[in-house]
Amino acid sequence: MQSPDQGTKSAQSSREERFVAGILNLCTENKGAAARLRRADNPATEYQSWEVLAGYGIDLEKEYERLPYACVAAAIAKSKAERNGSLKLGQAIGACYENGNASDQAKARLRRLLACDDVAELCRILRPLFSLIDSRVSQGLDYVRLLKQLRQFGFNAQQIKAQWAQEFYGRSEPGEEGQP
Repeated sequence: MQSPDQGTKSAQSSREERFVAGILNLCTENKGAAARLRRADNPATEYQSWEVLAGYGIDLEKEYERLPYACVAAAIAKSKAERNGSLKLGQAIGACYENGNASDQAKARLRRLLACDDVAELCRILRPLFSLIDSRVSQGLDYVRLLKQLRQFGFNAQQIKAQWAQEFYGRSEPGEEGQP
């Protein structure tokens, strides 16, 4: 749902952009806050991030709203990223393996991701996946796109899953084999 003051699509998407930019900045400037955010993806320690999340107007009582932000904040803090990347999640999974999207391990990771039924399960599955991506891929994830996808997952999971599959199986290099 869109509030009256969010009349355009760009205004609606700016919430995710502001959040990612703010978390990137906070992690760079405040090591204590970064340490608390690194624990945001663990249900036992997630509460340590609530002060930051609440500061962005996130309703902490609504799991479907809180978990995507906590998951992305933890991923940013753990990656020690300085700016938002451009790598899509599906591409990143393939990039973790030598054979890319032809790798059986990469396909298994994608299948597990696509088997998720709700946001809570999805965020649990993403936690080790982010660690794998950080350890094997030098290009940064597009956290803004990922946050938008996680926020929409509870409302349109099939579309988000299709996006990840397309990112994984689609060509990753523009212009490859006659692609525009």
